[in-house]
Amino acid sequence: MGSSSQGSAAVAAAARVDLCALDVIPVFAKEMIAGGVAGAFSKTAIAPLERVKILLQTRTNEFGSLGVFKSLKKLRQHDGIKGFYKGNGASVLRIVPYAALHFMAYERYRYWILNNCPSLGTGPVVDLLAGSASGGTAVLCTYPLDLARTKLAFQVNGSDQLSRALKRASPQPTYGGIMDVFRGVYSEGGMRALYRGSYLKYSSSGPTLMGILPYAGLKFYIYEGLKAHVPEEYKNSVTLKLSCGAAAGLFGQTLTYPLDVVRRQMQVQSQQQHEQFGAPRITGTFQGLMVIKQTQGWRQLFAGLSLNYIKVVPSVAIGFTAYDTMKHLLKIPPREKKSSGHGPA
Repeated sequence: MGSSSQGSAAVAAAARVDLCALDVIPVFAKEMIAGGVAGAFSKTAIAPLERVKILLQTRTNEFGSLGVFKSLKKLRQHDGIKGFYKGNGASVLRIVPYAALHFMAYERYRYWILNNCPSLGTGPVVDLLAGSASGGTAVLCTYPLDLARTKLAFQVNGSDQLSRALKRASPQPTYGGIMDVFRGVYSEGGMRALYRGSYLKYSSSGPTLMGILPYAGLKFYIYEGLKAHVPEEYKNSVTLKLSCGAAAGLFGQTLTYPLDVVRRQMQVQSQQQHEQFGAPRITGTFQGLMVIKQTQGWRQLFAGLSLNYIKVVPSVAIGFTAYDTMKHLLKIPPREKKSSGHGPA
């Protein structure tokens, strides 16, 4: 009887220690952990669709007319099952810090807006502004990893005649991994080349921030706006959270998708290709939109959009739901409490 009581006491003491350890972690660190886990989980779940989407956007001669399922089949024939996840290591490596910074910065920006701009109220407009600012912050910190992911995903180990002809007509370096991409890109154009396609590359509006700012803002605006109209007894429903997240991702991506196409094509274009074959070089957002429309047709601005619909629904839905779940597990205080006079931890 005594040993049983001692065992129970030991379990209770361990639980108290765990609870205290969790309480010691700052709120912003908990938000980063929750965001990183949510990002990694959602990105890995849709990795095959993301790979095919990039190929549809960039390798138009090989994959442009195949569609989603035929592209997946061709990719498996060339690269095997592992080909579905080629570049996913770089993708996860990028998305963990990106999502961590994105969600944490969103909470911090939202807190700041609520306390310094009371005229904006507490509605979805605050989520729109905080989401846009946090998206831009996260992009600037993690963009080189996104560039590496696109470079790796762009490669296809094809041995057919078409693939060999395309390699001769449009030579591209072959990369063996993330660090290999960094070394190759840096040797081609220095530090600025690592931000090709981002706002930092050009003085005009770059496609990365030009796309991510409205997309990130709309995503939080729609998700939080829909959740605000859910009855209190259903707010913890996983199904409703998934539905709100899916709607947010679907609507946001539809409006900003052409900017994503410009960004991908800017990332994979090479100086060698421009000099040898006189291919038009994309140097900015609006110029890129016009170049793609004139040389590839306006339909190319929406290449892979149907796949993006399939991809965005589970990705954003899983991401928001996983973040809310992690916030609950990590005992992150509700936003209402943080905005009622208590400073950020």
